[in-house]
Order: sequence, then structure tokens, then C-alpha cells
Amino acid sequence: MAGGPVFAGKGGREYPGNLTPYVLATCIVAAMGGLIFGYDIGISGGVTSMPMFLKRFFPDVYRKQTADTSTNQYCKFDSVPLTLFTSSLYLAALLSSLVASTVTRKFGRRLSMLSGGVVFCAGAIINASARNVAMLIIGRILLGFGIGFANQSVPLYLSEMAPYRYRGALNIGFQLSITVGILIANVLNYFFANIHNWGWRLSLGGAMVPAIIITIGAILLPDTPNSLIERGKKDEAIAKLKRIRGVDDVTDEFNDLVVASDTSKLVEHPWRNLLERKYRPHLTMAIAIPFFQQLTGINVIMFYAPVLFKTIGFKENASLMSAVITGGVNMVATLVSIYGVDKWGRRFLFLEGGAQMLICQIVVTICIGLKFGVTGEVSSLPEWYAIVVVLFICIYVAGFAWSWGPLGWLVPSEIFPLEIRSAAQSITVSVNMFFTFVIAQIFLNMLCHLKFGLFIFFAFFVVVMSLFIYFFLPETKGIPIEEMSMVWKNHWYWGRYIPNDDASNGLSALEMGISKEPVKPVY
Repeated sequence: MAGGPVFAGKGGREYPGNLTPYVLATCIVAAMGGLIFGYDIGISGGVTSMPMFLKRFFPDVYRKQTADTSTNQYCKFDSVPLTLFTSSLYLAALLSSLVASTVTRKFGRRLSMLSGGVVFCAGAIINASARNVAMLIIGRILLGFGIGFANQSVPLYLSEMAPYRYRGALNIGFQLSITVGILIANVLNYFFANIHNWGWRLSLGGAMVPAIIITIGAILLPDTPNSLIERGKKDEAIAKLKRIRGVDDVTDEFNDLVVASDTSKLVEHPWRNLLERKYRPHLTMAIAIPFFQQLTGINVIMFYAPVLFKTIGFKENASLMSAVITGGVNMVATLVSIYGVDKWGRRFLFLEGGAQMLICQIVVTICIGLKFGVTGEVSSLPEWYAIVVVLFICIYVAGFAWSWGPLGWLVPSEIFPLEIRSAAQSITVSVNMFFTFVIAQIFLNMLCHLKFGLFIFFAFFVVVMSLFIYFFLPETKGIPIEEMSMVWKNHWYWGRYIPNDDASNGLSALEMGISKEPVKPVY
């Protein structure tokens, strides 16, 4: 039998296995599903700051930028149709993620990813050839359907394929792909903005490239052993598990997966079962984590970075370059999370990132407030002042990129039992998309009315979410995905929701020898 690290399983058994080149390559390809989400996040703000795009589709906003010099800086982009262009995608993603749950469970993770890639590609084609706002919105809705399928299936795929000791790092590959997509979009916006009449078409049409990548990847990828067992393909599943782990003896892990699958089949209505008391911790995290992730204010920066920088006094190309800089910081900082998530733990990164974002939001509030006041009547920022604003926004982005960004997808995807996994992941994606839609739809209006106080609004939620993590999220580092229930049983608060008889499927395994050390309550 091939050598490698051994992983503790149920009843004191050990799961032998390696981080094989096969599983590494598989997870890298699957993680590229994040490119479509990232590309869209990055492309939206840049396109909506391009004069030719605004002149063609949103002439009222264009006039504010050019003719109406009296408009205060905070309100120059306040337009319901403009924000609907951005936010309609996320409403569509919310709806499609609910459908994706059934597809992912019954037909496998790969088909869900494939569906997302094909539909996203169709939306990109329609947007690139748009003649009116209606075509733009239709294209955005199709993009949203694609993102809903991809975001539902990719994190689950990664969590199920990865050896649990490396699960955090491999799963965060999804977030890394998102940041790469954002950076590529920002760079393309910077160059395409100089193409006078149709640069925006190239930016929007470029979304076809990541869509083709995930489509081809989904065709070539294997399905996860969990999914194969769930669909009754046990012979294929055990062969796949051997190849993934790089060893011949996978009996213990395979048997545990079969038991988990058999248990899940007893659940006739996973959506209804989510409301059961014993799943209260999981449902809470499925809702709270994506909710707080959006209320950090990060999408204000990523959606509207060029718009925001232009609003606070940067020229057009300078605002696009500032977005490129923040996109680069976002990508590099995500690598820190990949390195540290399985070393330092989820809770440490959550809390450190929250503190960092809070400090930066306070500093940016002071900087913008001192310069613009409540009237917003100022034409530009001194160069040194603008550098300070960009610097602290970059530090803020870095804090998000190694904490709430990747962990907002990782933690929900690894904590759900198989019997509710697809349904619960759909809840996570739906909540994420709903609040992304809300923030995208109301941000420019909030900026117009709250002015620099908008950053204080988000800073308040950073405080609340950090306290939530400190008291209610247990550490999930190094816990096998099929034994995650033990962290809830030993939590000071959530333990009361886990019945003792249910604990015997994994929780009481602590008493059967999973760990030689006593397990302390976690916070």
C-alpha cells in the first residue's frame, strides 16, 4: 500500500491517503468555476464607468458626468436602471441556486457545473451584442443562472474531493479563482476603456472565456465518490476513491461514506428536514455566514471600485487603474488564506480579518468625510490624499481576501451532513446572492444619502459578525467532513440542539476512540 499521511476516521479507524497529483489537478480545474463569478464582479463596475456605455444605455447618468457640474460627488451615479443592470444577475443566481440543489443531488456535481458554464456563456454573448437595456438585463439574468449553478456545486465538489487535512486550502482555490477573475476583468476594463465605441462590448463578451473553461472542465472532471455513492454507483465510487487517495485500501473511508449515504436516503424531504432542531446549527451558519459576508461591504468595493474611485475624485483611467490595484491585492492576499487556513484555523482568520477591515473602514470614513463633508462639492483629491485612501482600501481588501472572502464559501460547504448538504448549500448560495442583489441595488442610492457614513454602516456589521464568530462558530480545522457533527455536540451553545442518539453516528465516536486526547468545548 502506498505511503502517506493517515487520517483518523470513525471508531478510531484511520484513513490512509496522499495529496495526489490527480486530486490536486482535479481540484484546480474545478476551482476555476470561480472565474465566472469573479470576472462578472470585476467587469460590472468598470463597464458602468465607461462613458460610451453610459451614453448608449444610461444617458441620464452620462449627462450627470459631463454636463451637470453642480451634481455632488456622492450622487453622480445614483440611477435605478444602472443598478438594476448590475444587481439583476444576483436575483437570477438566487433563484437558479434552488434548482441547482436538485440537479446537484440527483445528477451529480459535474452536470451542475456544466449547466452553469453553458448558460453563463449564452448570457455573455447576449450582453456583448446588446442593442438596448432589455438585452443587457436578459444577458445578466442568464449570467446569474450560470453563477447560481456554479456556486452551488463547485464548493461542494472541492470539499468532497479533497483529503480533509488539505480541504481548506483546496477549497479556497474557488475563492482564488474568483479573485483571479476580478483582476483579469479589471485589467481588461483598463485597456478596453480606450477603445472608443465598443470597448465595453469586449469587456462584456470576455465573460465567454471563463464560461468555456468551466464547461470543458466539467466535461473532463470525474464526479466525487460521495455523489457516485449517493446515486447508487458504488463500484465506480470505490475505484474513484482509490485513485483520489492514491492508495489501495480505502475500505474504512468508503464504508463511512456508504453509511452517510444510506442515512441521507432516509431523509425524504431535505428542505423540510433543514428545519429540524438537530440541524439548527447548520441552518444558522448557512444563513448567517453569507449574510455577514455581504455586509462587510466588500462588494461595494469590487462591484463599483472604478465608480467609487471616480466619485472620490480620480480621473477615468486612474479610477480603473485603482480597481486593478485592489484586484491584485485581493488575489495575492487570498494566497495567504490558502497557506494558513489549515494551519491557523478558520476562527483566527475570521477574527483577524474582521479587525483589519474595521480599522480600515474607520480610516476611509475619516478621509472621505474630511475632504468631501456632507455636500460632496469637490472636484478632485490631492495625489497624496488619494494614495492614502487607496492604501487603506487595499488593506481592507486584503483583510477580506484572507478571511471572510474564502471562508464564507469554505465553512458552509464543509459543515453540512450529506442528507441535507445540497439543500443547505443552496440556502447558502441563495442568501449570498439575495444580499448581493440588495447591496448592489441600493449601494449608489445609499452613497448619495449616507455619504461617507456608508462606511460606518458596514463597519457596524463587521463588529456584529466578528462577535458572532467568536461566540458561535466552532473550529472546523482538521475534522473529517463526515464527522463534522462532533464539533457541534461539544460546542458550549449548539450542543443542546444535538440529540444523544444522533450523536452516535459520529459524535459519540469521540468516546469510541477517534481522538486520544479529551475534546475540549469549542467556542
